[in-house]
Amino acid sequence: MAQQLVVKKDDDLDEEEYYSPFLGIEKGAVLQEARVFHDPQLDARRCCQVITKLLYLLNQGDTFTKVEATEVFFATTKLFQSKDAGLRRMVYLMIKELSPSADEVIIVTSSLMKDMNSKTDMYRANAIRVLCRIIDSTLLTQIERYLKQAIVDKNPVVASAALVSGIYLLQTSPEVVKRWSNEVQEAVQSRAALVQFHALALLHQIRKNDRLAVSKLVTSLTRGSVRSPLAQCLLIRYTSQVIRESGVNQGGDRPFFDFLESCLRNKAEMVILEAARAITELNGVTSRELTPAITVLQLFLSSSKPVLRFAAVRTLNKVASTHPLAVTNCNIDMESLISDQNRSIATLAITTLLKTGNESSVDRLMKQMTNFMSDIADEFKIVVVEAIRSLCLKFPLKYRSLMNFLSNILREEGGFEYKKAIVDSIIILIRDIPDAKESGLFHLCEFIEDCEFTYLSTQILHFLGNEGPKTSDPSKYIRYIYNRVILENATVRASAVSTLAKFGALIDSLKPRIFVLLRRCLFDGDDEVRDRATLYLKLLGGEATVGETEKDVNEFLFGSLDVPLVNLETSHGIMNLRMYLLIFHLFQGNKIPTLLRKKSTGKKSAGPASAVSGPVSTVDASYEKLLSSIPEFADFGKLFKSSAPVELTEAETEYSVNVVKHIFDGHIVLQYNCTNTIPEQLLEQVVVFVDASEADEFLEVASKPLESLPYDSPGQTFVAFEKPEGVIATGKFSNILKFIVKEVDPSTGEAEDDGVEDEYQLEDLEIVSADYMLKVEYLTSEMPGKAWIRRGTDVVPSNSRSHTCLLSGVFIGNVKVLVRLSFGISAPKEVAMKLAVRSDDPEISDKIHEIVANG
Repeated sequence: MAQQLVVKKDDDLDEEEYYSPFLGIEKGAVLQEARVFHDPQLDARRCCQVITKLLYLLNQGDTFTKVEATEVFFATTKLFQSKDAGLRRMVYLMIKELSPSADEVIIVTSSLMKDMNSKTDMYRANAIRVLCRIIDSTLLTQIERYLKQAIVDKNPVVASAALVSGIYLLQTSPEVVKRWSNEVQEAVQSRAALVQFHALALLHQIRKNDRLAVSKLVTSLTRGSVRSPLAQCLLIRYTSQVIRESGVNQGGDRPFFDFLESCLRNKAEMVILEAARAITELNGVTSRELTPAITVLQLFLSSSKPVLRFAAVRTLNKVASTHPLAVTNCNIDMESLISDQNRSIATLAITTLLKTGNESSVDRLMKQMTNFMSDIADEFKIVVVEAIRSLCLKFPLKYRSLMNFLSNILREEGGFEYKKAIVDSIIILIRDIPDAKESGLFHLCEFIEDCEFTYLSTQILHFLGNEGPKTSDPSKYIRYIYNRVILENATVRASAVSTLAKFGALIDSLKPRIFVLLRRCLFDGDDEVRDRATLYLKLLGGEATVGETEKDVNEFLFGSLDVPLVNLETSHGIMNLRMYLLIFHLFQGNKIPTLLRKKSTGKKSAGPASAVSGPVSTVDASYEKLLSSIPEFADFGKLFKSSAPVELTEAETEYSVNVVKHIFDGHIVLQYNCTNTIPEQLLEQVVVFVDASEADEFLEVASKPLESLPYDSPGQTFVAFEKPEGVIATGKFSNILKFIVKEVDPSTGEAEDDGVEDEYQLEDLEIVSADYMLKVEYLTSEMPGKAWIRRGTDVVPSNSRSHTCLLSGVFIGNVKVLVRLSFGISAPKEVAMKLAVRSDDPEISDKIHEIVANG
């Protein structure tokens, strides 16, 4: 269904509205109407109406199937038999929009070439435009002669059409178009304004990759041969480009600057504005060079034409950011624009005044803006708020009047982005101007009393929790915070609970009152609020700890996330992409969370049988010693890698089993660490039966059972598999724990003589590609290029849109590997990745690329 278009009539016609004539048209119905193209007696007006509807559908995003497009195209070609000029123009448009295939182009080429040589100039111009849009390079050579003649045609419409077509063809057939330089050079001297404009654009496109040629072009044309205002604007832009590339000569002057300055005295207003803008945008422009441009722009500020006033004040607004003193002379003229009927002009004027004003003019500007803010849209208000923030940072002593102004507009009606800009400005002023902290926090507290935006309420509460305890009287903020617990939604209530906890952690005198308020939160209807209240009561009361010192508690309450929140959101959006999971598992580059890392470093490892958490970066000597002492595994060679233990049972089950994967060049040994958690049982002849039906490349060659497994005494049983050397063999293994269970007398501790065979189903185990890569901290070997250091690159900087991670490892066979991963955010929920692998063995690099590509 086509989109509904509503067109308003003039205001003096009672504000009536009428609907578009295309309202409700459907593609199927229009295609049926297109059958009129086949009528023996063509109705030109009817055909024009149908083509108009087809063009409307195409421009609204409707797509035609291959069959539909072909049928419409062939039907349209039949309309060439009509002599109606209006219908012929519609036919040209239709053919250009349909973009026929190479096979179909041949059908219409003869008709278009006939029109291109017609005596009717309108036919010639349009035929050239359409033909150049649909033909390929092969057909282009056949009509090149006609196009070169058209460029120097006496009729400006034909010449302009040929030049515009040349600009388009330059993208697809540059070599052909470059042969037209002589004709285009002649067209630059044309007296027709549009021809001169298009000829200059095409000539620059032909020469743009040759800096010397562009410089010669500018030199020849700045002598006064260009008369068209549009062409002069183009020439000014090309001149600015040459000036930027040339820099300043030895005498301190810029080449061609005199030309830009002379354009300020041109009769055409567009040329004057373009020259002034070009001068103001020059690199390292001086006040002397700016003066003539500023003078001209100041004259335009009082023009009767709104477009000139807007262009002038917008250019001055940009200049004020870098050269505020140069714009000061225009302040009186810009103050009169604050009341301009065009709100865009008024907004630019006020923001420019805020950039150029001095400390004494701040109060006067604030009075003028009071009524001004209510008359403009939110998008303009945001620009004003950002300018006020910059002014306040420039003149810190004026923070009272500027802060009061921000607080007043914060209470007025407005959208989320507008309110957020004000809140962000107040927060920045509080951080950068210490004297503004008390008043700023008070204004924010008043705002959250009647704030309709959850995001802003939680942002202010978080900021209040960090800055409020540092003020002279922190207790006055408690009322505002607790009001949020009573009156707001669950998200804001949870944030308020965290803020209360921060006050209690930093101010001992307030802790009893905070306890009372947090206990009331224990009866909240939301789980998150209750959980936070419970946690903070335990922490502040000393019943639970998150570290060894008070500093750890404060870090837990006030510290930021180790990973930026934006990165977490992005990761959540791509978590289903196995590629990224495989890469990080391949190199085992995950960081241990802070709390787990502190706990694990406080305990001594219990040896190979203990369930050590975290990845093993190097070969454990205790594992190597244990395996070499077992005769069945003695001839397997040197141990390459031992993985971290993989749990095969739940935490609270009867038997606890985890497995360590030991990787050799031609074998894999699975070490099952077993623990009996039932005091009344003794397990004997403990063995793990491994089903390798889903791991075709592995062959079981040895098994070592565990003779006895008493209560709470860890033991190991082993199963070894042979695999092809040099092959990344992967697969899934099913595991069943089999044993003989004997009852144990609790009083004597002796087991019965007879036992019962039993078995216990374990979780499946997978051998993955990551098992063949050993992570190392850094490589300094004889590899070509510099040594790559992985340390530190696994942390993405805050607010970063791209990051490069350097990884190093050793692939099985002692092949050293370096990987560079470059990530970049290409869309709100999309991440692009570039992978580069370097190793001693190119085949290994190819294998790692295959692993990533296959997911």
